[in-house]
Amino acid sequence: MRHFAIVGSGPAGFYTAEALAKAYGENARIDIIDRLPVPYGLIRFGVAPDHQSIKKVALRYDKVAALDTVRFAGNVSVGDAVSIAELRELYDAVIMATGAPHDRKLGIPSEELPGVFGSAAFVGWYNGHPDFADIEPPLDSDHAVIVGNGNVALDCARILAKTEEEFEGSDIVRHALEALMASNIRTITILGRRGPHQIAMTPKELGELGHLDAAAPIVDLADFPPVEEDEALEDRGLAKSVAILRDFASRPWDKEKKIVFDFFARPVRVEGEGKAQGVTVERTRLDEDGRARGTGETYEIPAGLVISCIGYSSPHIPGVPYDHRGGRYENENGVIEEGFYAVGWARRGPSGTIGTNRPDGYEVAATIEAALPPGSDGGRKGRDGLEKLLESRDVPHTSFADWRKIEAAEEAAARAGSPREKMISTEEMLRLLGHA
Repeated sequence: MRHFAIVGSGPAGFYTAEALAKAYGENARIDIIDRLPVPYGLIRFGVAPDHQSIKKVALRYDKVAALDTVRFAGNVSVGDAVSIAELRELYDAVIMATGAPHDRKLGIPSEELPGVFGSAAFVGWYNGHPDFADIEPPLDSDHAVIVGNGNVALDCARILAKTEEEFEGSDIVRHALEALMASNIRTITILGRRGPHQIAMTPKELGELGHLDAAAPIVDLADFPPVEEDEALEDRGLAKSVAILRDFASRPWDKEKKIVFDFFARPVRVEGEGKAQGVTVERTRLDEDGRARGTGETYEIPAGLVISCIGYSSPHIPGVPYDHRGGRYENENGVIEEGFYAVGWARRGPSGTIGTNRPDGYEVAATIEAALPPGSDGGRKGRDGLEKLLESRDVPHTSFADWRKIEAAEEAAARAGSPREKMISTEEMLRLLGHA
């Protein structure tokens, strides 16, 4: 028998469990461990609530969780309730699949002011993440600034701009919906250090901004290079996105809210007395290597809410070598040390789509299979050892069956037109299960 511990129950964790289950069959015992009582990680807490079709990938993970060889252990904080060293003693292989849940800092003066949030916090707020459900972002000013030119920036802008009717069918949490419907924000500025040809926005997500009921995307044609240069773009997805931006720039919009794309602009300081009131921005230009360089020209944009969407980092956990520059765990092709691995964003850094994690998980599973041939036995205690350890420390942990009870309660509490009303605190979930 071979025992495997996967730390993290998001896409990378489930794809790795799926691959290990296929490789080892009945000779495997695979435990997916998460610090929260519920599974799915990025699918539940990162994917936008109005993108329900993307969330359906969880149905595939359900099939993995239903396997006799796979078990979910929620509400277990690795590094606190159990150490990495203890997991490595109990399991033949430990695979870090924590993702990258922490926001990277802007690195500018006064970013600690109230009203400045990283996208993990803001997205977590409207998605009901227990860590961020009560942050109360200020929505009383008429202007917000979003820093970043990727899909997360688009998600944040779209959520800020939508009407209540446009949230029908989504699973945005009630407290966020109510706050957004009372919002005074009418202008949302998206800052990008470089230009339209350097964005990381995909066509589908970008195109959604052109169909909002009350908000219009505003783009300045002067920010584009000559149109002939669009044809030289090798990335066809990027070429489509640039075409969408050009279309936005050509339309005579007349809507009450504006989503303004401010290219060649980087924030240099958050302004405000006791809270964020604006952002000082420096105009940039591209050098011969395509890097953004400051020109010295600055201006200020008013903003009571500032959201940084510039990337994420994996959590620091004692016993896991850390790559501070990459914001991930030190590894070589997914191998941290013998018997110790990393997959997904914990391995690569925050890049790629949900689907990118599948080949990544399968590759690391193949590496494990080569090191630990199916049919062999490492003599480890695995899940039985983990159970005893958690019981001795009085750590209540949840199973996949417990998750089903939480899921049923959320579906029963859903408002009209919504698939669920998420529980937003760990304590609430554990009370439902009789653990608190």
